[in-house]
Amino acid sequence: MDRVATVETVKGLREAVASWRGAGERVALVPTMGALHEGHLSLVERARALADRVVVSIFVNPTQFAPNEDFAKYPRTLDEDRAKLAGLADLAYTPVVDEMYPPGFATTVSLAGPATAGLEDAFRPTHFTGVATVVAKLLLQALPDVAIFGEKDYQQLKVIARMARDLDFSAAIIGAPTVREADGLALSSRNRYLSDEERALAPTLHRTLQDGAARLRAGEDAGAVVTAGEDALAAAGFAVDYLALRDAETLAPVSDLAAPARLLVAARLGATRLIDNIAV
Repeated sequence: MDRVATVETVKGLREAVASWRGAGERVALVPTMGALHEGHLSLVERARALADRVVVSIFVNPTQFAPNEDFAKYPRTLDEDRAKLAGLADLAYTPVVDEMYPPGFATTVSLAGPATAGLEDAFRPTHFTGVATVVAKLLLQALPDVAIFGEKDYQQLKVIARMARDLDFSAAIIGAPTVREADGLALSSRNRYLSDEERALAPTLHRTLQDGAARLRAGEDAGAVVTAGEDALAAAGFAVDYLALRDAETLAPVSDLAAPARLLVAARLGATRLIDNIAV
């Protein structure tokens, strides 16, 4: 089985990128935590359209998991991932934890402002510090021209874009559309945790967003729409963390559609936490 070429060290990554730079080639980075599915591969295809060379990082980042979260059981499928990337990416970067966070590591990146206020941050208060820190390191290690992130993790995308602007990273941060199953469920590495019964219920999340967006566009009160959506999800068996209408660019709370907006949701089915969002 063919597999994409792989490096495990910063030194190896920089040597590969330097050789491409020497040939005048543009470089794209697609950061992932592995367990690759068609959603990830769509990011790689987008990267290929924007650059001559594509690096896919595969690193299950411990600093973005809280102690009660699923770091230990998060799926790790490196051989299968490398096979899926053959012919799509030029290089997989697969550092171990000690390569990314050497002994004595003591620096983090944290953000303030509406991009991190509420939503995920209210339920996972250390999450975006871990995300921002590891992405900052990846951007410095690979020095790409562009970096591609999926819109399914919309708040993450906006946090990273804000960080890149604020800290003057040279890479352009590009969002790519969410890839869905035929029934609307957003693709996620965590979908494999769902039981058959939960999997049958899971598309309710997207349908609730679609219904809420239609009602908002029809001029209904945003507070009433959100409450109705929360009630519908609870009735279907979800434990709702949040359902919220936010400004599409800043993620500040909004109560109308005076500017482009996003409806975002996070909810649990059994032990599995699902997130999704749509434009309004």
